[in-house]
Amino acid sequence: MAHFICVSCGKEYPLDTREYRCSCGGLFRLAYVPPAFNRSLIDGSRFDLYRYRAFLPLEGNSWRDVTLGEGATATIPFDEHLFVKLDYAMPTLSFKDRGASLLVWHCRNIGVDKVLQDSSGNAGNSVAAYCARAGISCEIYVPKGTSPKKIKMIESHGATVTVFDGTRDETADACRAKAADEGIYYANHVYNPLFYQGTKTFVYEVFEQLGRIPDNLFIPVGNGTLFLGCRLALMELFHSGCIDRLPKLFLVQSERCAPLFGSVGENARKIVPEPTYAEGIAIGRPMRAAEILTGSYPGGQEVILAPEDGILPARNLLSRRGFFVEHTTAATYAAYISYTMSHVLEGDSLISLCGAGLKSEK
Repeated sequence: MAHFICVSCGKEYPLDTREYRCSCGGLFRLAYVPPAFNRSLIDGSRFDLYRYRAFLPLEGNSWRDVTLGEGATATIPFDEHLFVKLDYAMPTLSFKDRGASLLVWHCRNIGVDKVLQDSSGNAGNSVAAYCARAGISCEIYVPKGTSPKKIKMIESHGATVTVFDGTRDETADACRAKAADEGIYYANHVYNPLFYQGTKTFVYEVFEQLGRIPDNLFIPVGNGTLFLGCRLALMELFHSGCIDRLPKLFLVQSERCAPLFGSVGENARKIVPEPTYAEGIAIGRPMRAAEILTGSYPGGQEVILAPEDGILPARNLLSRRGFFVEHTTAATYAAYISYTMSHVLEGDSLISLCGAGLKSEK
C-alpha cells in the first residue's frame, strides 16, 4: 500500500498523515510501485490524465469529483528537430494542473477542509481552482511582484490571496509558519510527492502520442515539480521495456536565479534571485535540490541557463508561430536556442510550453 517515507531518516508515514514533512525535518518520498507500463491498461474512454489511473496511487473514485479535464495536451512538431508540448492548454492555463489534481484529490480523500499553499502564481492558481471544484477552503501566499493577472485568477476561484513582501523563498517560510501556528493543512506542490504523480503523466502522453520519447527534453526548473515527475515516468517506461534508451534531460534555470547551475551532489547554492522575466523558476532555495541533483538517472542530465536578454525575443518567436506563452515558458525556448548555438545536439528535442501568455501580462 502506498505510503510516505522520509528521505532523511527513513521513518514511514501513512498517506492520511496531516504532516507535510517528517518530524526530523526531512522531506517525504512516495513509496509506490505502479504496474509495468502497458498500453492495455490505459483507459481509452477518457481524454485526461486519468486515462493513466492504473499507474497512479489512487484509492476509490473520488477523483471524478476533483478533475477538471486536465491533461491530454498536444505534442506537435515545431521544426525539423524540435517538438513542443502545449501544456498551457489546461483548465488554469499551466502544467501545474497535472499535479494539483492529484494533490487536491488527496486532500479531499483524507478529509481536509482548508489548505494553505505558497506559489509564484501558477501552482497557487491550480490549487485554488481544484479546491473550488472539491469544496475545500484555500489561501495562497504569493511573493510581492507576482503577476497581477495570476493573483486575479486565484481570487476568481474564491481563494484568499496573501501578497507577502519578500522573496519567493521568504514567502514560503511565512506560509509554512502560518500553517503550523494555525494547524492548517499545508498543501504544497514541492513537499507533497503526490504532486509528481500528476506531473509524470506529461511523459506518458508524449510516449503515447509519438510512440517514443525524443532524444532531449528541455524542462524549466525552479522547484523541479515537472522535472521530478518526468524523471520518474521515464524510469517507469524504461524499466517496463517501453523504451530502450533514456533521453538526456536539460534543466533550464534563469541566469539571474540558478542555484542548481554548477552545483554538485547535495550542495546546491542558496542565492537571492535577481529580478527576472522568468518569475516561475526564480527559486533561490529549491527544497528538493539534493533529490534533483543526486537522483540516479542513467540518461544524463545537465543544468543550463536561459539568458535574460533572450527571453523576450524567444517569446516573440513563439508568438509569431502561434504560441502565446508566458515569460517563464519563453525562457525555456531561450535556453534551447542559446544551447544549440554553441553545442551540437544529437537527435531531436522537446520543450514544454508550460504557461499561457495572458497570465504574465502586466
